[in-house]
Amino acid sequence: MAASDRSVEMSHPESDQKSGVTPVLAARNVSKSYGGVAALSDVTLELLAGEAHALIGENGAGKSTLVKLLGGVLLPDSGLLEVAGEPVVMAGPADARDRGIAVIYQEPTLFPDLTVAENVFIGRQPLRSGRRIDFRAMNRAVNEIFDRLGVRLDPDRIARGLSIAEQQLVEIAKSLSLEAKVVIMDEPTASLSSVEVERLFRVVQTLRSHGTAVLFISHRLEEAFELCQRVTVLRDGTFVMSRELAGLTADDLIRAMVGRDVLARQHSGGAHGQTVLKVDHLTREGVFLDVSFEVAAGEVVALAGLVGAGRTEVARAVFGIDRYDAGTVTVAGRELRRGSPSAAMAAGIALVPEDRRQQGLVMDMSVADNISLASLPNLRRRGLLFAGVERAFARDWATRLQVKYGRMGNPVSSLSGGNQQKVVLAKWLSRRPSVLIVDEPTRGIDIGTKSEVHKLLAELAAQGVAVLVISSELPEVLTLADRILVMREGRLVATLTQAEASEERIIAAGTGQSLDSGDAEVSAK
Repeated sequence: MAASDRSVEMSHPESDQKSGVTPVLAARNVSKSYGGVAALSDVTLELLAGEAHALIGENGAGKSTLVKLLGGVLLPDSGLLEVAGEPVVMAGPADARDRGIAVIYQEPTLFPDLTVAENVFIGRQPLRSGRRIDFRAMNRAVNEIFDRLGVRLDPDRIARGLSIAEQQLVEIAKSLSLEAKVVIMDEPTASLSSVEVERLFRVVQTLRSHGTAVLFISHRLEEAFELCQRVTVLRDGTFVMSRELAGLTADDLIRAMVGRDVLARQHSGGAHGQTVLKVDHLTREGVFLDVSFEVAAGEVVALAGLVGAGRTEVARAVFGIDRYDAGTVTVAGRELRRGSPSAAMAAGIALVPEDRRQQGLVMDMSVADNISLASLPNLRRRGLLFAGVERAFARDWATRLQVKYGRMGNPVSSLSGGNQQKVVLAKWLSRRPSVLIVDEPTRGIDIGTKSEVHKLLAELAAQGVAVLVISSELPEVLTLADRILVMREGRLVATLTQAEASEERIIAAGTGQSLDSGDAEVSAK
């Protein structure tokens, strides 16, 4: 991203505050430390009624800690919180809820076997005579809330099976049933499609029109500009600036977040080596059909397409996690045994999965254990695994990938999302693979870490690794890939070179629109 010539003015939050307006919720000079490590230091934030306020910063900047303070999960070590101008002490999440503060996390936690309406009114169900739940009144109240939000969702529907977007709507409905004055949304769009994001944005506008203050936390700067009126930036647990978004650019926010300019990778356009990974007519009935492609040494190939197009399923089949009914996977000229991740690993394939917490890491295990997990057979000495050898191995790879951690023995769950992603990458790169498959490599991580991951993937390609990237972020696809394969409804429908590719052409292929002449070759190759 090109650098802007003008600098960002670092301002105190009150300096651009609307005159005479009392914030609905404010944190003033709050600090919080964990075991002597400062997570927040002297941070101030003010939220106004009817305004959407963006909170941005790199992973580890202190955003989650600030949200926990505002939501009553944590108490500040110093500083204070104010509700409607009055100092308060939050005794817990229930206390915050009673004061009109609702927090909607990236992954909502509903009761899966209860209905939508029961989740909205959990613990507060309307009663009729005999202290029996008045289901009719409860459903009617939920329908009235959904009508206010302009969305349709059956209050009798069981929560199990709801999409992430629908679960978020239930959480929003719950906050409105509590007459929340502040709604805090933590990475609400990370797992949503473009259509679901548009619906969420309409809901936020509805909340604002009813005077609700919305705190919107996202790594996607374009969403902040589209939705929010003001922004607060944190860096390394400290306050950087708070001001109106009007007049700022994405470059301004990036420099405020990371303290430097972040440049996109430029494609070298150099020649690639021989084919390393070859997929021929891969088919899994009802999931993907007749998928064929190749990835050469030193090449970055991207699988693009809408969510549900079959990209992740193809990657899992290539690595042997999921079965396939027909076709072959060949690495360096040797056909892999079906359904065998161990055979794929032995052949030199590494897979960084989309869901790092559930599939890429063992969250209760240490940083060192997670990094060394895929390389344990190579670390044994005379059949024994020595802790010192494992720690030295893990420390070396953590240094190479610039993982920020307290101690190697700390659980990996203590790391920020971006550093957790680096641990997953370190685990697989330590095996020195010839083929690296990365599924949504920068999902939910900040723009500074995203730039580091992009640089790392480019360096691996330059060293001769064949890289297959799956990403739903079109700017990321265009930044990384030498060649782009577009999938739609389980089929490979288009191939674009980096020179041919554009967001419009990728979207056209992914949605079934006709491509202009001279665009991509539409094929299953």
